[in-house]
Amino acid sequence: MKNIQGWINLYKPKNLTSFKAINQLKKKFSIEKIGHGGTLDPAAEGILPIAVGKATKLIPFIKINLKIYNFVVNWGYQTTTDDSEGEILFRSNIYPTLSNIKKKVKNYLGNINQIPPKVSAVKINGIRAYKLFRQKKSFDIQSKKVFVKDLKVVRHEKLRTHFRIECGKGFYIRSLARDLAQDLGTYGHISDLEREKVGKFTKETSILLDDLLKIRQRHEEINCILPTISMLDDILAYEIEDLDDIKDLSFGRSIKIDEKKIINSQSISLDRKVIFLSKKGDIVSIGKLVGNLFKPNKILL
Repeated sequence: MKNIQGWINLYKPKNLTSFKAINQLKKKFSIEKIGHGGTLDPAAEGILPIAVGKATKLIPFIKINLKIYNFVVNWGYQTTTDDSEGEILFRSNIYPTLSNIKKKVKNYLGNINQIPPKVSAVKINGIRAYKLFRQKKSFDIQSKKVFVKDLKVVRHEKLRTHFRIECGKGFYIRSLARDLAQDLGTYGHISDLEREKVGKFTKETSILLDDLLKIRQRHEEINCILPTISMLDDILAYEIEDLDDIKDLSFGRSIKIDEKKIINSQSISLDRKVIFLSKKGDIVSIGKLVGNLFKPNKILL
């Protein structure tokens, strides 16, 4: 699979790290370059965008700012990890009512401050928080600004409540469970967590990791690999047709392009904006436009 490039809309199972998921694919299909966008907790299941081949250079450009999660908060006790994997820290026999929950969730909409969990990947003096936690060291994590577009109660029971949230990059569902429970005068933790959507990567069009691994080794290509341009939303793109242009780009040379044929350009100023050049659905170069001259920064040929 040396020349394959594109995206895999992977559905990661529970009890598996994002790294191990892509490593299994790498070994199974002898993929030289592979990466993922938006790490998913080991205890969580759901969408994990996978980049194959030269598409790994495009990971910073996929729209992963908004994500949709389905999750369950268990009321009555808080754990060391803010999920069901940790040890119990505090207990309470207070269980919030549906009306009180609906009142409080309104406070978590928009831009809010949030303190990440102790077992997060946030760095403390250059060391990941979860490593310090495992070493049983004492440390504090600073709060940071996060964004919530929507938060709704899906179903409520006495001991647990089902939620659906659309949130921005860097948001921790486990922290939300911890903070919301405290606002309701009790304790809480996450028991189930599923990521339903990451940008244009959705659950409906995803493929299960087990199903992907069942594809026989002799297959030269994975038939679920999507073109590199397909998962880049609202970008300024231009389809290359001239073979001489492809040749010039392969040597890092600038080429002239017709500004009127740039997708999504509308009436905005294109000068110095990031432009993606594609060939039959695959990104071949990323660069900027100066006048009608495209100057490549990255070559994916």
